[in-house]
Amino acid sequence: MDTKHCAVDGWVDAIPAPGPHGTATFTLIVRPDDIDTLDDDAPDTVITCTSSNPETTHDLLNGIQPGDLLRATGTLVQPSTPGEPARLTVDALEVLDTGLIPVLRDMVMDRYGTYCVIFDADRDQVPVFTAHGTWVGLADNPDAIATLIDIHERVNGSDA
Repeated sequence: MDTKHCAVDGWVDAIPAPGPHGTATFTLIVRPDDIDTLDDDAPDTVITCTSSNPETTHDLLNGIQPGDLLRATGTLVQPSTPGEPARLTVDALEVLDTGLIPVLRDMVMDRYGTYCVIFDADRDQVPVFTAHGTWVGLADNPDAIATLIDIHERVNGSDA
């Protein structure tokens, strides 16, 4: 196996996961510096990372999110089988840039008395639930919410 001590800059692919014996694992997606000269369909390099350093493990499990750009320094082991990801045992970690925090802009939850509705900008239909989470139905559009609630109360009583 070919090993090398190096620093790798890459984006975190998913939320880091706790591993055995106080370790943490995560995946870095690495793009070459000369990406403009590569074909559009050229694959990214995937590096599987593990850290047993307590401070680094704490940072990974409590502060790192998908999309963060990291510089991971440690020992890189090239895969013995072509096509498998390289493995990096991380000694030190530096956050170079943070990913965007996802914000739900296209979906809104609202209350209608003892009912909850969810408006989704991509759909005309509106799911309706009781405040306790019981499914009421799907209103065809926002104007039909009141009718659906009225029918539900007539069938189930106003305390349903």
